[in-house]
Amino acid sequence: MNKIALMGECMFELSSVKDGLLKQSIGGDVYNTAVYLKRVFPSVDAGLFTCVGHDSISDSMLEQFNAEGLNNSLINQSDNLIPGAYLINTDDEGERTFVYWRDNSAARQVMKNMTHAQAKNLEDVDMFFFSGISLAILPEEDLSAFFELVTKLKSAGCKIVFDPNYRARLWQTPAKAKQAFEQSFELSDLLLPGVDDFKQLYQLETGQQIQAFLASYSIDEVVIKDGPQMVTCIKGSQTYNIEITPVNHVVDTTSAGDSFNGVYLGARLSGMTIEESVKLAAQAAAIVIQYSGAIVPKQSFTLSRPAA
Repeated sequence: MNKIALMGECMFELSSVKDGLLKQSIGGDVYNTAVYLKRVFPSVDAGLFTCVGHDSISDSMLEQFNAEGLNNSLINQSDNLIPGAYLINTDDEGERTFVYWRDNSAARQVMKNMTHAQAKNLEDVDMFFFSGISLAILPEEDLSAFFELVTKLKSAGCKIVFDPNYRARLWQTPAKAKQAFEQSFELSDLLLPGVDDFKQLYQLETGQQIQAFLASYSIDEVVIKDGPQMVTCIKGSQTYNIEITPVNHVVDTTSAGDSFNGVYLGARLSGMTIEESVKLAAQAAAIVIQYSGAIVPKQSFTLSRPAA
């Protein structure tokens, strides 16, 4: 069985619905990625590498992880911290804004609270995924320990996957983000950037510019997402430009990139080609953006892995 660990934060989610009401759920970029991966590829062993608390919200999170088929063996529980929370406001075009309460979230202390059992369970993972948000929430003094862990995993043959997912408000300065990102590029085997990430941080506007920028790094596979129009993939000397069919009815783009990432990684872990993986991942994202919130109800997410 292929095994992937996804490092990051799951939070308590509040999203606005009709008449000023709020819907409660859970979400977070890495959690969303794990859920959609597991829904389409249930045979992949997928689990979050994170920290939660011993409170009722954490308990309900762990129950939901189990309900989604995730492996909870990489999760630690803090005695004195609880999960973070966020509120989503979505406009008429499906674009969203967020308000966060995460400064004291348990997930920020995942490296400090890492147990021997977690470290042991990481030894046999085939793929390790993290994002720019995963990095941004870590205290600065924990970044060196995190990169030591990633280096150790890579040396043991684990495939390292990074999605830059740049959120300026989470970083003290752009320079600190660049430093962490460039360490991640050095370690990455598979990179999943969006054009917008590089536009904000490096003022690069196109997939071609990003491809040129990344040429100095030894990244085996790069998947550049350019909104609803195009995905550019680079594998060795081969470049694939894959057009995406835009969705006419967009409700909420909150988890578009996360669902794409999850299904793409599940597809690649399961032996599908790059083009097959991109097309399936784009189908997943097309479903997700037609529903509100990060996680589409199971009965509405009808995508399944194509028969071999």
